[in-house]
Amino acid sequence: MKVLFAGTPAVAIPALEALLAAGFDVVGVLSRPDAPLGRKRVMTPSPVAARAQELGLPILKAAKVDDVAQSVIAAWQPEVAAIVAYGALIPKAALTIPRHGWINLHFSLLPAWRGAAPVQHAVIHGDELTGASTFLLEAGLDTGPVYGTVTEPIQAEDTSSVLLNRLSHSGAVLLQQTLAAIETGSVVPVPQSGEVSLAPKLGLDDARIDFTQPALAISRRIRGVTAEPGAWALLAGQRFKFGPVTLRVEQSDLQPGQLRVLNGNTALVGTGSHAVELGQVQAAGKKMMPAADWLRGLAVADDMRFE
Repeated sequence: MKVLFAGTPAVAIPALEALLAAGFDVVGVLSRPDAPLGRKRVMTPSPVAARAQELGLPILKAAKVDDVAQSVIAAWQPEVAAIVAYGALIPKAALTIPRHGWINLHFSLLPAWRGAAPVQHAVIHGDELTGASTFLLEAGLDTGPVYGTVTEPIQAEDTSSVLLNRLSHSGAVLLQQTLAAIETGSVVPVPQSGEVSLAPKLGLDDARIDFTQPALAISRRIRGVTAEPGAWALLAGQRFKFGPVTLRVEQSDLQPGQLRVLNGNTALVGTGSHAVELGQVQAAGKKMMPAADWLRGLAVADDMRFE
């Protein structure tokens, strides 16, 4: 079966490779245009576009599926389109180009966490179980009928990036199996049912840590925004980023945001409940480092607080 593959970030690559390994004829790859990367802002192809080039596949780089893009896609004559985190809405006119439609691999158990950041929101909200769904794309936001799902427990120490990496591989298998079933006509999509929740894209404001919140909520938010956009707060007017933290139930006398150093190498921060211990810290313009190393270059005063 001829397949158009649409995707942009690295988490979409396992799905592309799984389709090729299963023998599908990937007639073209749709990805977002090159973007500036790094301090020197070098124009760089998306991870999916770079992998497609290595594989010798035809590539269409487009910020949206406009009339020009639709013409290219139509010329490839795909029978089905597989889409994994492409990064733009597909217009109605394009949905009918492949006769089997566009099959979206989404990293949640729909209708839970419809939107751009399903894994991040699942971690932040303390979900114990998540997964991936394949569904028929339609005009609504992740509202189409579902072909199949795969489940994945959320471990206590999972960050969204670690969890998303696992889902990218189990979801790749699900997508391959879904397309195989569509090709043989042995599957029919089922309308979504259950409670709907939304997962909009997270920005820098969403990643700022409010230390007046309970420690568990803070821990979940930090893990949810790791690695992107990255948890942060201000200390003495400077911005610092954090890696995941450890809950310290026995330390409950610190005020929210108050920094305390134990034994010269352990950084505790007060919250709305009990303290958390910082694991890794990153100052502006520097790499992430263990909190003990960060403390060596920091003159800590009793009244220092993260804000």
